[in-house]
Amino acid sequence: MTKKVYDLEERTYLFAKNCRLLLYKFPKTTANFEDSKQLIRSSGSIAANYIEANEKLGDKDFKFRLKISRKEAKESILWLRLLRDLNEPFNSQLSNLINEADELRKILSTIINKV
Repeated sequence: MTKKVYDLEERTYLFAKNCRLLLYKFPKTTANFEDSKQLIRSSGSIAANYIEANEKLGDKDFKFRLKISRKEAKESILWLRLLRDLNEPFNSQLSNLINEADELRKILSTIINKV
């Protein structure tokens, strides 16, 4: 079992990194290529927007960046589900990433609701 990272900047970085590391192993099909490109963008955007939120220009900007980060987490779940459904040998790893993306989404939602 992997130890949970509680620094959200680090955790979002690790999520994006783990998505990329897994994608290197995928068969080179058109669907995998296109879905992988989208996942790379959305997973990295979770981290990038969270970092920008922490460098906020005000409360409105902070909340806006968090909402973008949450939106990207939802989008990552979509791409991960598509990849999982088309790449059976990687189901377990993709399911773990889906769970992590959903946890990030929930954490971001909680922060947004408390702001």
